[in-house]
Amino acid sequence: MGSVAKKGLQKYLLQLQHHPLRTKAITAAVLSGISDTVSQKLSGVPKLQLRRILLKMLFGFAYLGPFGHYMYMLLDKIFKGKRDSKTVAKKVVLEQLTTSPCNNLLFMIYYGVVVEGRPWMHVKTRIKQEYPKVQMTAWTFWPVVGWINHQYMPLQFRVIFSSLVAFCWGIFLNLRARAMTLPKTALPKSN
Repeated sequence: MGSVAKKGLQKYLLQLQHHPLRTKAITAAVLSGISDTVSQKLSGVPKLQLRRILLKMLFGFAYLGPFGHYMYMLLDKIFKGKRDSKTVAKKVVLEQLTTSPCNNLLFMIYYGVVVEGRPWMHVKTRIKQEYPKVQMTAWTFWPVVGWINHQYMPLQFRVIFSSLVAFCWGIFLNLRARAMTLPKTALPKSN
């Protein structure tokens, strides 16, 4: 690793040790912003929507980083920091049945009302239509991430690990949504 990168990582780890909540909040904000920027570019948005990026960063800073910080601390407190397979399974199930549905619902509300500026009735209708699919999709992917996070990541890195995966997940979802809206090309008829 280059000396500049190594010094940067050392400073980051020092901040994480001395100011864990602030560092995780800033990390979640930065990764949310970069993820949205990449998503917009890959989606073919001609001009970056700066307001959208900043609002996504605000969500990462004000909610995702702090919530994850306290949630992972609480789970470790409830399960006394154990990392055996049975305990990790309990943590993942508890996380997926409680925080996952809440996080997805809260994000959909925030995105619809705040980011897109849509009226509540429109957002409510959209949530009724889309939320079950969003949650089911999350349940096919995030339990594996949760398992890796609780089994292998030290407590201080769990929010950062989830934020990194969420960075990639956000890009994937954006590309998936874009692919669903692209017109289908006509397939040649078979004889």
